[in-house]
Amino acid sequence: MNGQVFGRQLGRIPLVWGCLALTFLSSGDADARENQVPQAESQAAAVDSGKPESRGEPAEPAQESSSFDLRTAKRLTGDWGDVRTDLLDQGVRFKVTLMNQLMVNMHGGKETKNGHDTAGSYEFNVYLDMDKLLKIPDATFWIRAKGTWGGDDSDFDKEKIGGLFKTNQDASSEEPLFIDKWHWQQFLFDKKLELRFGRQEPVKDLFDTSKVMGHEDKWFLNRALVRNATIPSNKGLGLFAKWKFAEHAYLSMAVLDAHSRSRQTNFNTAFHDEDEYRFFAELGRTPKLSSSNGRLWGHYRIGTWYDPTRKKKFRDTMGGLREEQYESGDWGFFVGFDQMLWKENDDAKDKQGFAIAARYGHANGEVNKIEDFWAFGTQYTGIIPGRDKDQFGIGVGQGILADEYERVHEGAHRETVYEMYYAINLAPWLIISPDLQYITNAGGDSDDGDAFVAGLRVKMGL
Repeated sequence: MNGQVFGRQLGRIPLVWGCLALTFLSSGDADARENQVPQAESQAAAVDSGKPESRGEPAEPAQESSSFDLRTAKRLTGDWGDVRTDLLDQGVRFKVTLMNQLMVNMHGGKETKNGHDTAGSYEFNVYLDMDKLLKIPDATFWIRAKGTWGGDDSDFDKEKIGGLFKTNQDASSEEPLFIDKWHWQQFLFDKKLELRFGRQEPVKDLFDTSKVMGHEDKWFLNRALVRNATIPSNKGLGLFAKWKFAEHAYLSMAVLDAHSRSRQTNFNTAFHDEDEYRFFAELGRTPKLSSSNGRLWGHYRIGTWYDPTRKKKFRDTMGGLREEQYESGDWGFFVGFDQMLWKENDDAKDKQGFAIAARYGHANGEVNKIEDFWAFGTQYTGIIPGRDKDQFGIGVGQGILADEYERVHEGAHRETVYEMYYAINLAPWLIISPDLQYITNAGGDSDDGDAFVAGLRVKMGL
């Protein structure tokens, strides 16, 4: 069976299982739900996409009851007869996550006829505790293999919407299983210095990260509300360092291969041919504000980046009469913050409450289509009584096109994305999220119409 056929068959699984699970869970009485084993982890951590935490090795999951209960199990496939627990004791932990999204263009955009699309991904994450395995203290190794399905890359957005930002950030071309990311993580000097070496993703894992607008598998789906559009996002082989020089302050830097290619080790591009590397730096604070219900987390940051690769400048060539011009040395800067404003109770493990986030980025307008970008998002965990782990979010993001680009593309201006989602935690292993998006000036062209998009995301922890 080839990768594409395998992907298409997997694509049918999550929505079917989700509907079955919804029916099953709805049939249970209220008392059964109230007597569930409490979960220490948040909704996002329960079936997260596998991205390791930067503060240390991932937390160990709680032991599951010997009697398997689909409504309270942390994973759909259980503990495999204590096999997973035994491996964890030896220093090996793994997660399998299955994602599926259905997107529908309800109105406007380029076309509403057959204006729907399904896409998804499956991920295998392995964490190795090198202290337990090789007696190397404060060291871990993480690797993620991934497969995707859903047709051509952003086919739905290009043909039906025409926007600057993907309405479903998880959508990608059909790919069989491949090594997506990996790194060795080492803590030194009483964990004040963190080092990572491997194939890493700068904007989702390392810089301008957010607990409100940070991952399409957990919160918002549209790219405009997932990452800063002005920061180079390509994964690359390289080194990342984070120094906590004060209790709530840090400095992060990274050097990543500027010519990396997907589905490759990147050793060939990082150390051979053109030896060019992108540079990133971020200075941040993570204060804990006092409140009547305990500490309120926060994250404030400012950073910059530099890209040495050669890029074409926006210029009217007058039908080929003028030569195209190129420029090396692209750069930009960004600022952002996340802040929990209110907490429902004083239980340190309870995540219920209201948080906000905002970010801004600027890039060189001579070679970047989007010169300025901003986004603002809100998130409420446990907004409905009795649904303590559900999350509700509303956000808006805008990409402002460069003046140089506007001069050669008449009508180009800006695109604004409004999005709302509600993540329903049906079980620790299953989250279903309805999603609504309204996009103005799709593609940044003031002559194009707006678009209204509805989506449904299903996330399963296997």
